[in-house]
Amino acid sequence: MRKQVAAANWKMNLTYQQAEQLINDITNTPHSVNENQLVVFAVPFPYLTMVVEKLKGTKAGVAAQNCYTQKAGAYTGETSAEMLQSIGVGYVVLGHSERREYFNESNQMLADKVNIALSYGLTPIFCCGEALAIREAGTQNEFVGNQLKESLFHLSADDLQKIIIAYEPIWAIGTGKTATSEQAQEMHAHLRGVLAAQYGKEVADNISILYGGSVKGANAKEIFGQPDVDGGLVGGASLKADEFVQIINGLK
Repeated sequence: MRKQVAAANWKMNLTYQQAEQLINDITNTPHSVNENQLVVFAVPFPYLTMVVEKLKGTKAGVAAQNCYTQKAGAYTGETSAEMLQSIGVGYVVLGHSERREYFNESNQMLADKVNIALSYGLTPIFCCGEALAIREAGTQNEFVGNQLKESLFHLSADDLQKIIIAYEPIWAIGTGKTATSEQAQEMHAHLRGVLAAQYGKEVADNISILYGGSVKGANAKEIFGQPDVDGGLVGGASLKADEFVQIINGLK
């Protein structure tokens, strides 16, 4: 049975003190997580060790928001998968639309990042998604399917099943627009079909595919209720404790 995942992406927000308060507020707000559900916090690099310590003894995971393609070397300002592993981080967000757009991350670069993350035992949360112009042209299925093919299809079936995929319609990130639950299901079903065509239905049915695009407490349960939507990668709403707890409680 696929894991149902509520992943918080704090992006470049909060001071250290605010981050500490937020993680305290979330963990102290009553919520239940069953064996088939997972909560992950993708926090800014300076807060990783603090959040790892805060969440010790819980079932929640901690993710970095990026890593570099190389193990080590003269790459000032970058962070390696080995560094993340060494401080107890278990997950890493790769290919977020903001990384693709602002930092020109290509599908090939992301393939390299996926490889090195897996080699250090990190679980990639691999992001894919289309801009508004692509959606309006009706070519979103081909575009997003190609992102998977170019970054993931070199992997063995065993390695592919170590990855969480997050579909993010770029036109619905931070805009207040949300894909309808039907639109989310349509794309998630398409992505699962792309995976099945390459790796078989059994493998595809074992991979969690999250939705990321203006998920809120008020719409989480409806979106997550779709058969191929396995939770969410949540931005702004994850910065509010009550809101994110409501999203966690919306997992199926």
